[in-house]
This record gives sequence, C-alpha cells and structure tokens, in this order.
Amino acid sequence: MTAAVDYAALREQTLGSTLDEEAVTVNTRALIDKVLARYSGEWTVLRELLQNAADASASSVIIKFETLPSPDVPVPHTTDKASSVKHVLLHHTLKRLLVRNNGQPFGANDWSRLKRIAEGNPDETKIGAFGVGFYSVFADCEEPFVSSGKEAMAFYWKGNSLFTRRLQLSDDHGSSETCFVLDYRNTSAPVPALLPLCQFLATSLTFVGLETIELWVDDWKVLAVSKKAAPSVPVPLPKDVDTKTKENVMKVMSVDRQNAQLDAKWMNIVGWKPSSDFYTNSGAREIGPGAVSAPSLRSFFSRLTAGPPHSQTAAKRAAREDEAAAQKAIFEDLAGISEATVFLGISTASLRTSVSASFAEELERATKKPPPKTTKLAILTSSHDESSASLASASGSAARKAVDIFASVLPTKAGKIFIGFPTAQTTGLLAHISAPSVIPTVERESIDLNARMVKTWNYEMLRAAGIVCRIAWSGEMNEIRDKISRAVKASGRSKVAKEDVMSVLNAAIHTLKQFTFQDSTPSSLVGQTIEEAFWTCNKKASLDILSTRGVLPSYEVRIATEDLSFVEGIPVLPEELMNGANEFVRKLKDFGLISEITIWDIQKELETKALSADQLGEFLRWISRKAVIGDVDGAAVKILLDVAVATIEEETVGSKQGGLLVLAEVKHFINPSKLLAEGPVPPNTVPYRFIKNMSRLDLEALGWEELQVVPWLRWLIENSGGRGCLTAEQDITASASFAAQILPVISKQWDALSQSSKGTVTELLSSRTVIPTKLGMRKPPEAYFPSVKLFDDLPVVIGLQGVKEKFLVALGVRKTVELGVVFERLMAAPVTPNSKADGKPGPKWSHIDLIRYLASVRDDIPSGDIKRLKETPICPAEDGQNNGMHKVSELFEPKDQLRSLGLPIINWPGIYSSSSIEGKFLTFLGLRSFPTVPELVDIMAKSVAQKDFAKREAAFNYFVANHHINGYIRFDVSSVKVPFLPVQGEDASKPYLPTQCFTNDRAAILGFKVLRRDLHPHASKFGVTPDPPMQDCIVKLIKDPPKTRRETRDMFGYFSARLGEMGPNSVERLKNAEIVPIFPKSDTANVPAEKHSSVRYVPPRLCFLGDNQMYGDIFDFVDFGQEANTFLLKCGSKHEPSRIELAQMVVREPNRTLATFQSYEKYLDVLRILASELPVLKKDKTLYKDMKSARFLLAYKIIPPQPLVGEKTQALVPDGDDLDEDEEIGEGIKDWSLVNVNEAVIVDDFISYSLFKTKLLVAPQEELLESFYSGLGVSQLSFIVEEDYRIGTIISDQRPAAKLQKQVLERSRLFLHDQGSEKIRHDARWLEKHLSVQTVRAISLRRNLRGHNVSDTEARTAAVTQDPRRGWVLWVTSKYDLFQVSQVLVTLLLLRPRPHSTMMLEMLLGTDLLKLRTRGYNVDRILRAKEAEARVAEDRRLKQLEEDRKRIREQEEAWKRAENSLSHEKRPSTQEKDAPMPGAFGPDSPDHHGLGADNQIVPNSNPGSRRAKGGLFSSLTRHLGFDDGAQNQLFHNLLGNGSSTDAGRSAHDGDVPPPPYTEDGRSTPHQPGQPESVTAPHQLSQNLVSAIQASRSHDSSNLYSPPAENTVKETASYCDERPGQDIFFLSTSSPGIKIFVAHSVVDKSAFLTTHSTALNAFASILLDCAGVFALPPQSIHIFYDESGSTIAFNRQGSLFCNFRFFEQLHLPGLKEHERPKRVQSASEATIYWWVVLCHELAHNLVGDHSAAHSFYT
Repeated sequence: MTAAVDYAALREQTLGSTLDEEAVTVNTRALIDKVLARYSGEWTVLRELLQNAADASASSVIIKFETLPSPDVPVPHTTDKASSVKHVLLHHTLKRLLVRNNGQPFGANDWSRLKRIAEGNPDETKIGAFGVGFYSVFADCEEPFVSSGKEAMAFYWKGNSLFTRRLQLSDDHGSSETCFVLDYRNTSAPVPALLPLCQFLATSLTFVGLETIELWVDDWKVLAVSKKAAPSVPVPLPKDVDTKTKENVMKVMSVDRQNAQLDAKWMNIVGWKPSSDFYTNSGAREIGPGAVSAPSLRSFFSRLTAGPPHSQTAAKRAAREDEAAAQKAIFEDLAGISEATVFLGISTASLRTSVSASFAEELERATKKPPPKTTKLAILTSSHDESSASLASASGSAARKAVDIFASVLPTKAGKIFIGFPTAQTTGLLAHISAPSVIPTVERESIDLNARMVKTWNYEMLRAAGIVCRIAWSGEMNEIRDKISRAVKASGRSKVAKEDVMSVLNAAIHTLKQFTFQDSTPSSLVGQTIEEAFWTCNKKASLDILSTRGVLPSYEVRIATEDLSFVEGIPVLPEELMNGANEFVRKLKDFGLISEITIWDIQKELETKALSADQLGEFLRWISRKAVIGDVDGAAVKILLDVAVATIEEETVGSKQGGLLVLAEVKHFINPSKLLAEGPVPPNTVPYRFIKNMSRLDLEALGWEELQVVPWLRWLIENSGGRGCLTAEQDITASASFAAQILPVISKQWDALSQSSKGTVTELLSSRTVIPTKLGMRKPPEAYFPSVKLFDDLPVVIGLQGVKEKFLVALGVRKTVELGVVFERLMAAPVTPNSKADGKPGPKWSHIDLIRYLASVRDDIPSGDIKRLKETPICPAEDGQNNGMHKVSELFEPKDQLRSLGLPIINWPGIYSSSSIEGKFLTFLGLRSFPTVPELVDIMAKSVAQKDFAKREAAFNYFVANHHINGYIRFDVSSVKVPFLPVQGEDASKPYLPTQCFTNDRAAILGFKVLRRDLHPHASKFGVTPDPPMQDCIVKLIKDPPKTRRETRDMFGYFSARLGEMGPNSVERLKNAEIVPIFPKSDTANVPAEKHSSVRYVPPRLCFLGDNQMYGDIFDFVDFGQEANTFLLKCGSKHEPSRIELAQMVVREPNRTLATFQSYEKYLDVLRILASELPVLKKDKTLYKDMKSARFLLAYKIIPPQPLVGEKTQALVPDGDDLDEDEEIGEGIKDWSLVNVNEAVIVDDFISYSLFKTKLLVAPQEELLESFYSGLGVSQLSFIVEEDYRIGTIISDQRPAAKLQKQVLERSRLFLHDQGSEKIRHDARWLEKHLSVQTVRAISLRRNLRGHNVSDTEARTAAVTQDPRRGWVLWVTSKYDLFQVSQVLVTLLLLRPRPHSTMMLEMLLGTDLLKLRTRGYNVDRILRAKEAEARVAEDRRLKQLEEDRKRIREQEEAWKRAENSLSHEKRPSTQEKDAPMPGAFGPDSPDHHGLGADNQIVPNSNPGSRRAKGGLFSSLTRHLGFDDGAQNQLFHNLLGNGSSTDAGRSAHDGDVPPPPYTEDGRSTPHQPGQPESVTAPHQLSQNLVSAIQASRSHDSSNLYSPPAENTVKETASYCDERPGQDIFFLSTSSPGIKIFVAHSVVDKSAFLTTHSTALNAFASILLDCAGVFALPPQSIHIFYDESGSTIAFNRQGSLFCNFRFFEQLHLPGLKEHERPKRVQSASEATIYWWVVLCHELAHNLVGDHSAAHSFYT
C-alpha cells in the first residue's frame, strides 16, 4: 500500500506557488441552454414573469400571445366570431409573447440584477431568491426585450456570450408599466391548450398580491380572472396549542381569517375539445392545440378486449353523456362568455423567526438574502358552506367547465404548496399552503429538503404550517360550536339536543375530511412533517371535536362500542361522523386523542345523575355480566357501585323506606329460600325485585354477599320500637303476628348456625319482648314453657307453632321458677303479735337452713340464680366480725391457724366438714380455706403499723409453711406494692418492698438495702432477688459515680461480677455515661473526689486502660485493678485508642490536641495515621461528616518577606552566585493554622502557587496527606485559579505547528507508556482525534485567584483551549518554549500532573525521535542515564574537593610561615576593655574579642594570639568565605583570647583542657604528690564531638525556665546568672529553623509579616555556622523577646539565638545599598554568631561560665 499523502500540506504548497493565477471562465450560452432554461415544469416562463410582477407590487397582469396565420390553411372569410377564433386556435402559430404589469418600474438595482446571473433579490420579503428565473425565457426566446418606466434593455448574443444594451426612452415611448417582449425562436409552435393555461392562471392568482390576470390571444380576450377579499378577522390562538416549532426557529404570533372570492370570465372555446367535431373539420390539422392524437395500438387492443357496452357502469355512461352534452353546447357558442365564482377561506399567520448568526449566515449564502425576521404563511381551505356556494352561480354555455378552471384553486383532491405560485409538491390534506419564505429548488417545482441549513429552515416552515392548520381547525370547530349555540338558544333548551348536532353534521364531516392527511407527493416527508406538527402541537393531548353533546375537547369525548342507555349523558362521536370521516377518527385513536367509553366515564356519568328503576335493573345486569366474563375487574365494579344511586318507589309494603337506593351501601342480597323475600330488608341489601332474574353468580360477581340471619335479625331489632324505618306491624317487639313469622325462620336455621351466631341471636332476643305469651309480649327469661304450672299467674308461651324447644331454651325461656320468686314467697316472715309490736319480723329460715335447702336442689338452680346466690350476703361471721351478713366468698373455713391471723370465719355452729353436702355447696359458693398472698402481705404490713410484730412473725411463718401447699409459689410476691419486709441494720418498724431489698451484701456499695439475714434462705419466696436489677444499678452508678480510687475499684468490681447480666442496651448506656473518675497524678487512693477540684468524670468509651506514652496526654488512661478494668473493657474502654477514636478526638478538640503535642510535626504524624486509615474512617458517616466541617487540618500560609531597603527588595547575602541562599531567604515563613476543608487548598499547580502563595492556606505537600485532604473535600489549587488565555491572530505559516503536532502525537505515546491507567486523563488516540495545533503571533495568560481579588498576567508561548467546532487546540507562538508546551499538554494527558511530569515530557519532545528509538527508550535506559549523570556529578564534586583541600594546605603553610616570622616580635599591650553592653556574656564572652566601641567588628592586631592550628576548624574560612587577609586576621582574633589576662596564662593553662562538665557540677580534684596527667589530643577531640552530638531539637511548643543564679567556686565574688525565659513556638522559617516568641508579643502575625525576610536571613546565617560543626539544623532555634540581656541560651542541648540582637546589631548593615558594605556586614554577622554558637556548644560540656567553659568555648 502506498504511503499516505498529506494533501493539506500539498495544497498549501500549491497555493504558495509563484506561477500565474487564472480566472475561471464560463460559456454563457451553454450555461443558459443546458441549465438555466431547462425547467421541468409547465408554464415556467409565465410563472417567473408573474412572480416578478408580484414582487413589483403589481395589481394587474396582461398576458398576450401574438400569432402568425397558417401558410397552409387560409383565414376564413366570415364575420362569425366563433369561426375566426376557432381558426386561430387550430391553425395559427405563436409569434410573440407579451407580458405587461402595472407594478413599480425597474430601478437601477433591478436593471443591474437582470443582467447578472444568480444575483437574486436580496429583499427577504420577495419571492425571487436565486436570480436565475428570468433566464427561463431563453427556452423559447433568443433575444428578449424588457421595457419598464423610461428605460428599456435588449439582450443579444455575440457568439456564446450574452450582451445587453439599455436605452433611455422618450416621454412618448415611456410608460409606467413593465413589459416583457419575448419573440419565439420557433414560429411554428401552436397556440397552447387553453384549459390547462386558464387553470394555471386561476391558481396563480390565489395567493400572490395580484388582483387581476387577463389572457389574450391576438385580439381575443380569452380569460379574465379577478380576486376580491373581505376584511380579515383575527382568529384567537387556542391556549392549549404550542405555537413554537420543534426546533424553536418559528413561532406563530397571530392568525387572521379572511374570506375571498375569485371571479372568472372566459370564452366558451376554453372548454372546447376539438376532437368532438373532428368529423366536421376535415381541413383541421390532426395534431394541434387541444387535439387528440391518433388512435394508438393500446387503444386499439383495449377496444378489442373491452367488454360489451352493457358491462360499463351507469355512472361512466352518464358522465360521457353529460360531457357530450356540454361539448355540444360549447361548440354552438364558441365565442360566447361564461362566468363563475368560487369562495375561499384563507387563514394567514404571522410568523416570527429566531435563528443563530451562523444559521442566518448559511441561509444567506444559499439564498443570497438574509432570513426574514417575520414572514407570512397562509392556509387556503373551503368550508362546507363555501364549497356549497362556489360555482353555484356559474352561467354561460361553458359553465360546466368552471370546475375544470378552478380545479387547482379548490383543493378538492389534494392541496399544494405555494411558494408564491403552485409547486408540484402536495400538502397531504385538502388545503393549499402558501409559504413564500419556503426555499424551493432552483426550478421551483419542489421544496429543498437536502441542503443542510436550508433543510432545517424548510422543515420548520412545514411544522409552522402544521400548527397553523391546527389553529384553522380550531377556527372551524368554533364556527360549528357557535352554530349549535345559536340553535340551542333559539329553541329555548338548556342542553344540546340530537337535532342540533344533526344540523351541523355535514359541515363537521367536511372539516374532518379536509384535515385528513394522506401521503404527499412527490416527497412524502412534506405531508408527514405537516401532519406531525398538526397532531403534536397541543400542550395537552386533545383537540376540539363534534360530539353528541356539542363541540368538546377530544379528551371529554368517547367512542361508543355498545348501547349503554343508562349513561346517555356521556358525549360520544355521532355514528354518522364516524362513518363519514372514519380515517380522521382512526388517527384520533392512533394519536391517543380519543378513546372508547371506559369505566371511569361511566363512573363520572353515574356521579352526575340518579338512575331510574328501569335503568337500575339494566345497569345491574350489564355490570354483573361484564364482571362474570372478566371484562371488568372487582375494583372497577366497586368504583361504579360506589357512585351509583337510583330513585325508586317504595318497594316494601307497609315500610317507611324507599325513594333513594345508594348502591355504595348495598352489601347483601336476599336468598328467598332462607329469608322472607317480600319482607323488610336493611338499606345495605338490594330489594329482591331488582335481582330476581339474576343468578347467585351474577350477584357475587358484584361483591355482594347473601344476607345472613344474624345481620337481618339485628337490623329488625335495632329498628324496632319506632326507631327506624319499620312500621308497627313490622316491629318484632310489639307485633305478635310479625314475631310469629320471624321466630320460625330463625328456628328453622338454628341448628345450622355457629356457636357465635347462636350467642348473638340469644343476646339480641333474650333482652327484648319478642315472645308472645298469654300475658302479652315478654322477654324470654320472663316467659315460661307451658309445662311450668307452679303458679297460675305465670306468662306462658302461646302462638309459636313450629318453633324448636331448644331454640326457646337457648333464648332463656324458663322451665323452673326464678330464685327471686322463691326468696319472695318462701322466705317471707309470718306476721305475729310480737313482730307487729316491734316492727321487726323474724326470718322463717336461718342461713344454715337456707344452705341445706339450696344444696338439696342444687342441680335445678339456673346458672343466673347461682350467680345471684354468690353475690348475695347470706351468711354471718364468728364473734360478730364485720357486723351484718356476708357473701360466702368473703368468709373463711373455721380453722385455728386462720383465726390467729385475724381473718373473718364463717359462723357455723357444730362441727364443720368441707366434705359434707353443705360444705361442698359452700365451697362451690366461694367459702375460702386459706388467705391469698396479698391478704397475708396486708396482714404483715398492718401488724408493723400496729407494732404487732408477733402477728407479723406468725404471718411470715404461715406464709413459709404453706408456701407450696396453698400454691403461693404461683404468686409473684415481688409485684406487691405494700412494704412489709425488714432489712439488715435498720429498725424493724420500717418495712420495705421486695424490690427494694436484696441478699447480696456488695449491693450496699451502691446504696441498696439488704434483707434481714435470717430471711435470706426464704428470699425467693418473698420475691427478693440477690442483686438489684442491672438497670437500677446503672442508674445509681450514673447518678452517683465513685469518688475515690478504692470506691471505684469496689464499685466497678461489683459490676464486673455481674457482666453476664449486662445486655447490649445497658452496655451502650454505660459507654456514654460519665462514670469513670480521672484523678490527678498525685492523688491518693482514699481522698474523696470532692476534695479534688481537678477530678473529672469521663465515659468508659473515652478512656483507656493502662498507660500510653504517645497518647497519654490527649486521652484519659486509668487503671483500677484487673476486676474493675474487666468491667471497663465491657463498657467500651480499650487499651489504646482506635483510629476512629483518634480521629474523633482530633476532630472534636483539635486545638487541645495540638497544644498537647506542642509540635506541628507530631500533629502531622497523627494526620498521617488518619490519612492511611481514611477508608475506615469513611464508614463512620457522622465522623466523616464532622471531618469535612471541623477545623482540624493543618495548613500553612507563607508570610511574605518585606523589602529591606525602601521599596526595592535586595538580597541579604551579597554573593550573587549563591542563588539557593537567596531563594531561601526570599521564600517567606510558614505560618501554620488549623483549618477546615473549605479554607485549605492542595497544591497541584506550582506556577499558580508561586504567584499566590501568600494568599493561600496550603495543605502539607506530601502525597499521603494530599490524598487525605482531597478525600475530605479540600479543593485543588487549579480549581480556584481561573485561567484566561488571550490568543493572538493566526499567522499564515503553519508549518511549525504541523511539525509540533506530529511530534506531540509521537512522544505522547512514549510519555504515557509508564503511566498507570488510573493517572491518565486522555491517551494518545484521543489526542490524535481531538487535538490540533495552530501558530499565532502572541499568547498571554491572566490568572485570577477566585475569592481573593488578585490576578497575574504573563506572556506565554503555548496554551490549550477548547473550541466548540475545532475541539481542543494547542496554540503556540513561532518561537515556542517546549517546557511551556509540556505544561499545557500534561493537563490534558494526566489527571494530577506533577512538575517532573512536565520536565519528562519536555525531554521527550526535545530529544530526537531517532535517538530515542535507537536507544530503545525504556526504564532501564533511564536508570543507566541517571547513574551516568550521578557519576559525572560525583567526579566533579571530588575534583572540586581536592582543589579546596589543596588551597587550604597552601593557606595553612602560609599561616605557619607568618607565625614563624613573628614569633620573636614583641606583642603589643593589652587592649583597653570597653564597658560591657547589655546582654553580653561576661568577660570571656566572644563579643569582647571582636567588637569595638561602636559594636563594630574590628581586627585584632595580635596575630600571635591564634590558638587553632588545623583539625576540626581548619576549613572554617572556606565555609565562611573569608579569602582575604584582613578577614582571616579578624577570624583568628575571634578564635583567640584577646584579653591581657589570657596573655599572662602559662602554656599549661592555655593548652590543657579542664575536666568535662559532669552532672553534679564537680570535677575530680588533683591529688597532691602525683603528677597531673595531660589530656590526650584524641580525648579532646572526642569531647568536642560529644558537645556537638549533644545538641538536639526542642520538641515542645512552649519553653519556660525561671531565672537562676549560681555561685562559681573558682572565685569568691563571681555569680553565674541565668535569666528566665517564657517563650512559645510561632512558626518555621524558610530554611527550616523554628521560631519562638515571648508571650508578651501581642500581634504574632504582624511580627511574622514585618520580620519575615530578616528572620530568613538570620536563619540562613545560623545554618551556615551550624554547618561548620556538622550540627543538625533542627538543634538551632530562633527566639525573640522584647527586653532582656540574653543573646543566646542552651536548653538541654537545644540552642536558642535571640533575633532582637541580630536585628539591632547586624540587620542595618545588611540593608546597605552598596554591595561591598553588605558583604562586610554579612561577614561580621556570620563571625559573631559563630562565636555565639561556640559559647553555647561549650555548655553541652560545662554548665557554668567557668574557666572550663571558657576553654571549650
């Protein structure tokens, strides 16, 4: 396969060629003949000229054909007009065509456009669009001529080129009309057929602005058509019609309705067919205008195969006969005139268009005119009345031909699309649509549906046409509605009747047919688009339609599929309408605009009116039939029955009900075999007469159930006594005859009833007078069977034949006499003289006699009497207890044990036996043999109140002894609410409940009572538990937690023994209760908590067991012993905090946690722990939500350095080559803060960070912490930085861009090869499809930090933007920087790009591809390359080190020679001592050796004072940069002792070090008589190394030390003072040294802001000094106080230097403008603070300022 060709580059190369350019030429004649004049449509020339007339606002057009006589057929010499005109039409040929209009004359632009092809009329309101229509005249004319106003133009040919010439006409020849003169090229063409031509002209007048068109043939006026229009009437836009098209390009603003008429006059010869008299005109040519061609073979064979004449239909025969009669009438009057008129309805819509600029530009390119802002669209229809009136007034011999002439005007078969004039495209419905703004094809015969933007425009126009059709439909329906309203009003009716609907039915059918859509031709899409808009433009699925209730929205109209006379109010489509316009109705159903009658329709109708009796029966039969066959489900049946109401007459003879039957209340139906069919029924039961022809299955399908006896009886009872709708004759409680009918019915079904039903019947009847007796109606218990004859006056049952005896017994009819009667008649006291005297008759029987009698007749006593007997007081008690009679159940058997308890004993003389007949009967009546537990408890409680402790003990003993015998075990004594139990250690007169005391002695620690010890064996019998309920214990513990350590151990130990009883709820409650005391560290075990003001309580879940060094300060750790700790473990305590708890602590108390740690680094360690456990933390939704809102995250802000010299910032270090140092000083100080996720940002854009870092709180730049912060919702910096690229103009030379694009696509694959898929945003394939490269002149980038009102603008050489059309574009300048190109590309390639990613891509883009390929670019090669680079760097470093060593050796040799030369010279006298400055170390401090009177560093003139001779500090001058002699001399002066006292020391004193400093401050004394050993050099070096290694970082955020004063024993008068310090950690400098400030500093942030640059400079000097000793940078600290004499101090190995002294002594010199002075000042400051560090390092060996300390210093 051949290599791909870059055609774009090839085209650019071709356009850049230097060869001559050539214009494109055209053969005008060929263009016109082959293209412009070849129209496929008929009458194209006339259409174009009529269009020009309409565009010129003409009102009249005259068309005239001038003819030539036939050379063969002579002109007839006759005065008969018919013969003359017939001869012209048959034998003349065309000579010229003249078309005149009275429109506006041509203007200069018109004349200009006329001679320029394809330059259409730019006026968007005109029909002409392409500028080629005029050239259709060249189809028949060679050289047309145009005259308009006072000018004329002639066209002529020269070869194949067309030329024009214009002429200014004189006033004589000038005219206001415009005339087109077309001389036919071929003069043998016959006169055109007149009837099609007249049809065309009549149709052309329909929509254009012309008023008349006349057609002439020579001097014969063949046709005159005129148009008249009535004033337009606005058509209201339906509210439910969406007037916007689908793509919102068009919107219908208004619609006007206008009635118009077309009047036509024509010569009869227009309708003549020459073939009709062919046999009479032998001289006529056989092929001519309107002639019929010779018979063809097809017609010949058709005649052979045609059937006999009688097989043709009568309709065809009648049509032929009618046509023959018409032709005969026309032939007889060819020159006569006929007239006709048609009436039209035109709905004209005003459309507003809305298109984008690009859309308008594309349309203007295609049509040479901009799309109109507003346009018109008209719909021509003919209503039923207009169609009936049209052609009705036709006159003349050819009046029948009016139909043919207006055939295209009236859309009787298919409407057409008019674009000014009719096109070949049909609309699909019986309506013409005029849309001048529709863009046609060039030949104007169809609509352009292919061009991109043109297609969209045309489709939207068609949709607008559909919407206008829909509005026109609404107008037609409104007219029909108005007609019906007028008819209803005229008749005086309130509702629409059938005759009202029938009066407009034909008009409605006509309208439905008119708007019935068929397939459109030639493009079916046109009709489909119009139809779609017609049906879907409604906001709700509905349109108005004629129904049996008038014109209604279709959603209210239904299609009736069966006769439902009981719901005659539902509006349905008339059957005639459905048959006459079945296709439209079908589409209504297809589009879901109408549906058949539904259950809900029937429901709605039933809700509006009540059914008659006949309708009720019909409705019940219909609904039951539908329910049985499954057409209607149970829910629908219920819905219909719930709303159905029927008006009926009184259905039951003698009943009060009737009038209204609510079917929603009907639940039952009557079974005549079980109940009275004609008797009264409840309202919820349908009367039997309406269902007698329905089966049980039908009734049950309606959800009805058979009415049962019990409900029926209950209704009869409830409505008895005149309380309901029943009459007195139907009252079962009052009418013996009615009761005699009802009771046998119930008795018949008694055996079949269930027990519950029997009970209900008994309950209903037993308490009511339903039994007929000889004494009247009685209740069943008051009636007796006829067999009871004890008394004659008893009410005995009568008249209940057929009623079962057991039924009456069940009702309560008695077979025995009632007990009360017996009491009344048998126990009445006889009247005696004594009784009459005192008025107190004595009883006839005693209670013993009564018991004996009743026991003898026990089996015959009814249950009711037994119950009465039990409730009647009939027995006395012993010893007159509770004077009076008692119920038997209130007394006890006569036993001694019961008497001792003081219980009421039955008075029973003689021996009582519970096994006797009387005893058994008394037991049956309720005589008690033992007391209940509550009674015993009451006895115990009352005996305590009465101080009768013996009775209480007797009750205790009785209860224990008879516990099992009497079944007391079944009673829950713990439920007793009366206190009766004694407790341990309290007075016996204070009893307690069983639930208030316990048997476990350890429960007393919680304040619970313990049962008396002798009752412990029987505690369970008294309902006493060993321990209190766990919940009560928990409440006690929470309310009163332990106060001492011992109490805590005991209390928690008690709970530990009951861990098994603690349920989840208890444990959960204890977890959160503050019950664990936290004692101070110095607490003793027995001191109460109230004595400790610092004791606090925490929940178990928030404390931990044991001790923990890391978290001990922020969490509460306790230890109360193993048993207590076990309880705490159960309650949620742990040995160490979980990650969740750690997170909760940090989130809840971040400030305290940070203050406790006293170190930002330790706090960051905690955050790192949480970061590694973020997936676990997320599972705790509450915690995770709090983490996203709490201020617990650490972030820092860079405090910017301030200018030191005026407004111009200068570097503090003068060495211009030391760039790292300068950057370190200028970076600023990190100010740490606790923030929430909304206040911090993650640095993912280092460029933006470097620009805005002083405005941002930044997350720590660690991968783990950044992921953690991001997971919590911290925004990335790139999200809040808005980048605004400004792209310059594109340059013509894009070759660098093409090269770069190819390079990017190649190298991006290599770049992404080693990237994980989770890191890649887009791959190389995506770049290849979506990325393009363009070269521009300039690029600028403006960055805005959102929310901070800061921005930055810089010039760039590369940028990436997204263009809606081009996709992603890489913009570069001609001299682009590959690093900047890589910067913008990595944002497309990677999700989170890093700086090294940019550099890697830059390297790949800058390296030759061939080299990368040949090297086999991979990971191994990268490693080898890095190793090679590392080796080179190491060699370079070793070489430099060797050079440094060589230079140092040379300097040392020079120093030695200088010493030797000066060894014999006399040393100068000691310098005078200056007064010590505040803050000096003392006489041996370094500042006395190097500072003059003005605190300036001055050189020492004594070179012999140097003591250092190589070793550890031999390279100091190189590190400090002292290369000249003066600085070296100054340095050595500071190393030596410059005082006179040191000069006088012996060599031994100067060279031998004292013993190292010990912890107790003492050194080993020298032993007299023994030589003192000299310290070996390696020991001295080891001491110095130890001093350096003892230095450490200060990890606390606070430092406080009180001032101290120690007396040095070397001299009797020397005191070593140590000033006190009270400082705290503030921030960290850019070089990494911590900064502390005194608490007295008020505004810490202002301090950092003001001194950030100076602090960084001070830190850099200290780091240089520390580097000499190889000190860890973390051991050096900066502090600042506002007053005091401390320059520096050593805190347990941590070195602190005072910034205040640096600020006052050295900072002014560093601000000098002159570089030499700044260099000098920097050197002096470095030396000064190096000596200070020497002094403080010596304190790591010697604590006091002694001679030993001075030696090591």
